[in-house]
Amino acid sequence: MVRSCLSIVLAAGEGTRMKSFLPKVLHKVAGLPLICHVVKQVELAGFSQLAVVVGAGGKDVTKVVQSCVKDVMIFEQKERLGTAHAVLSARLALQKGIDDVLIIFGDTPLIEHTSLTRIRAPLAMGADVVVAGFYAPDPTGYGRLIEKMVNL
Repeated sequence: MVRSCLSIVLAAGEGTRMKSFLPKVLHKVAGLPLICHVVKQVELAGFSQLAVVVGAGGKDVTKVVQSCVKDVMIFEQKERLGTAHAVLSARLALQKGIDDVLIIFGDTPLIEHTSLTRIRAPLAMGADVVVAGFYAPDPTGYGRLIEKMVNL
């Protein structure tokens, strides 16, 4: 049986640290907005459904996303109350009886569809949650995953 997967791309951040009026996900890398790199990789991974949560500059972000991929649901995070709240902004997509949910940040243009597929694989083997992270020489400015032995 093929498991269904909803990918929720979080693209509501204002990008205030970038000191720009342009929403963070609309800044370009290699000629494409950050968000386009991400949603195209999700599309290449072949997941069942794609939802994008927009906030700051939502109309502009929506227009760009819809020009990058064909089949996408757009949800608006009206208040900026954190990452979990952004995910809940897509609650209507979550209520559609999906097996797996993959949450991806819209400002990660170097993510590859093969990585997304590998991240999802443990769910098919019974894992309840999969978290991907990286080791940074200087973690200043990044969210943290705290490990103790083999526990997160």
